[in-house]
Amino acid sequence: MGHREDLLEGAKRCLLEKGYARTTARDIVAASGTNLASIGYHYGSKEALLNLAFLKVTEEWGDVLTEQPEETAAGGDGPRPPLEQFHDTWERVIGSYERTRPVWQLQMEIISRIDQDPELRKALAGPQREGRDGLAENMLGIDPETDPEKARVAGLFCQALLAGVMVQWLMDSESAPSAQDLTDGLKVVLEGRVG
Repeated sequence: MGHREDLLEGAKRCLLEKGYARTTARDIVAASGTNLASIGYHYGSKEALLNLAFLKVTEEWGDVLTEQPEETAAGGDGPRPPLEQFHDTWERVIGSYERTRPVWQLQMEIISRIDQDPELRKALAGPQREGRDGLAENMLGIDPETDPEKARVAGLFCQALLAGVMVQWLMDSESAPSAQDLTDGLKVVLEGRVG
């Protein structure tokens, strides 16, 4: 790896260990084995590097959503029913919570910084939209290529649900929803009645 890649990897580690606001340029240099001048040369600023590192961290976390159960990866019997796919995806997301908690904490910190950092807001706009499409596809089986509007609105729903579940798990994991709770709740909403 060259300095550019080393800096990015070091910045990702720092974000997960220290968070966005507490990560200094010197922290990144120490974690990457590079020098201070490399940050400006390769990325322009520490903030630009941290913004890119955050995007990479969330992309890597998103891979949790795209992991397929063995029977599905092996070919299965075609597309799974949407509620089953929804449940299985939430099983993976919630099952990964303990090892990915730093990513969830980082996302909350980043959200709290959006109003003070226009560059960060700008950097997140495109990936935010792409993330919605990915959620619609992975959680509900909606192909954004063949049905972009359906994917857009389903992605908005899934993204709102993900943010809410994230907050609940960060605040009180013992009472936070399980994959089954979310699936049962969705069934109730779809049936249009409670009880």
